[in-house]
Amino acid sequence: TSGVVANPGLFFLCFLHLAHCCDVPTLSPVLIFFVLFLFCFFGLLINHQPKCHNYMIFFPFSEHIQQIMTLEESVQHVVMTAIQELLTKGPVEAGTPETYGDFDSQSRKYYFLSEETDDRDYTHRCRELQKQVSVLMEEKSSLQVELQSLRERLNRCETPDVSSTITNKKLLLLQSQMEQLQEENYRLDSSRDDLRVRADVLEREVTDLQLRNEELTSLAQEAQSLKDEMDILRHSSDRVSRLEAMVETYKRKLEDLGDLRRQVRLLEERNHVYMQRTCELEEELRRANAIRSQLDTYKRQAHEMSAKHSAEAMKAEKWQFEYKNLNDKYETLLKEREKLMGERDALRETTEELTCAQVQQQCLTDSLSAESGAAGSLAAEIMPTELRDTVVRLQQENKTLCVQESSYRHRLEELQTQLEDSQRSQNTLETQNRLSQQQISELSAQVEELQRALQEQDSKTEGSSLLKKKLEEHLEKLHEAHSDLQRKREVIDDLEPHVDSNMAKKIDELQEILKKKDEDMRRMEDRYKRYVEKARTVIKTLDPKQKSSAFPAEVQVLKNQLTEKDRKIQHLEHDFERTRSRHDQEEKLIISAWYNMVRKPQEHAVRCCRKSFIQNTKHI
Repeated sequence: TSGVVANPGLFFLCFLHLAHCCDVPTLSPVLIFFVLFLFCFFGLLINHQPKCHNYMIFFPFSEHIQQIMTLEESVQHVVMTAIQELLTKGPVEAGTPETYGDFDSQSRKYYFLSEETDDRDYTHRCRELQKQVSVLMEEKSSLQVELQSLRERLNRCETPDVSSTITNKKLLLLQSQMEQLQEENYRLDSSRDDLRVRADVLEREVTDLQLRNEELTSLAQEAQSLKDEMDILRHSSDRVSRLEAMVETYKRKLEDLGDLRRQVRLLEERNHVYMQRTCELEEELRRANAIRSQLDTYKRQAHEMSAKHSAEAMKAEKWQFEYKNLNDKYETLLKEREKLMGERDALRETTEELTCAQVQQQCLTDSLSAESGAAGSLAAEIMPTELRDTVVRLQQENKTLCVQESSYRHRLEELQTQLEDSQRSQNTLETQNRLSQQQISELSAQVEELQRALQEQDSKTEGSSLLKKKLEEHLEKLHEAHSDLQRKREVIDDLEPHVDSNMAKKIDELQEILKKKDEDMRRMEDRYKRYVEKARTVIKTLDPKQKSSAFPAEVQVLKNQLTEKDRKIQHLEHDFERTRSRHDQEEKLIISAWYNMVRKPQEHAVRCCRKSFIQNTKHI
């Protein structure tokens, strides 16, 4: 009774097996199904089982069953006894295994529909149970076959009393199997409850993980915002470093301005001295202008004579060059004629040899054809072919040589034209060099004559020439000093507009901005460190039991990202320091080069002044 109360579906299956074992030939399968179901249903009603309402839904005669349920218990007992008498007394037709298989499948379907869930794990479990039920059905079919065979044997051999004992044994076996199936059903129900509990626990864990994931995403967003702020601060720090470098350059330029002002004062003093000396030298120059006019006339005459001489020399050199070219061409033509004569003789010899060889071959072929027919004909065929091949080969070589000769001639003509051009240019340069040397020699002779003439003149003329030279030297120095002064004044004018009160105010403002930016950078670094520490504490306070889930993997990924970001920040800071040091070195080198560039002409001017002063003192 406990098995019937716990699982009415299995109770119904058991009655189907009993109906299959009975030999009732007259009733229809539907009536058998209805009677057996009523029998099972009344058993549940009598035992006060509430699950009968679930099975009543799947039955087609539910209205009649509800009417029976409204009856009293005594009436229900009477109906149940009537059904038992109907089963025992009335002859029933034995149903086929297919019909009972359909009944079993329908009952199993109703049973599993009542217990079906939507979860995937439960569907997998249901499939396993279906497989078990299919195995049990196969066992049932095998048992039915055995039972049929045993019935046949009993009908043949044994008495009715013995057959009743065997059926009782089979019933006992079926009852034991039914109890085993009930136990398995209990076990499956318990496992189903466990799986439901586990599913609830997993859903709670999923919600917790989602909440933690949201917290971590918020922390990641905060870290990203902090990174953006750090980038902004880095950009501002770069700008601050540039401004600091500009301030340092302006300071250095101010220092250089002081040096330049001192140098300008010295140059002004020197310029004043030079101006006084130029006034003195201008008076001496007026005296020397008369002598210069005479020298100019002599120079003009010498220049005209040298131009005429150079033109005549150029004509003579041109005729000599043309004569040389014609002579060279004549010699080359003679050489080519000799080469062609030699080639002609060689070709004549080769043609004579070929004709002799052909004549000899014809003679040999005629003599050998009379004496030996076949052998002679073969020799006559072999020899002319070789000669023919050699002739063809020589002709081809001759053609190729002709082509090469034409190309070489063309190339030789080009080279000859180039050589002529180069020789012409060389001759012109040689003539110009010769003429220039002649002019130099003539001018040197004229200079010597003029020096002698000047030496013959009185001391006044000697003093005027010396004064003229001194005047020219002092004028050159004066022009150099003026050019240096103008350059330095331009540099000072370029630098002075930047060095005023507004610039000082700007420098002070930039220094204040730098201080503020440094303070902001420190604050942001402190905030970033605090946020990183908070994130680490949150990561450490997480449940260590969830290491196997995907959440710690995400935490590890975030840790790795934070470490990578710290490394990138350190790398960028190192790069910034390197670029800053390199920029400072470049600025220092530029300033030193500019200072040296300004200093060298000043030193050169000072040296020239010293040399001129020493020469003047020595001369005096």
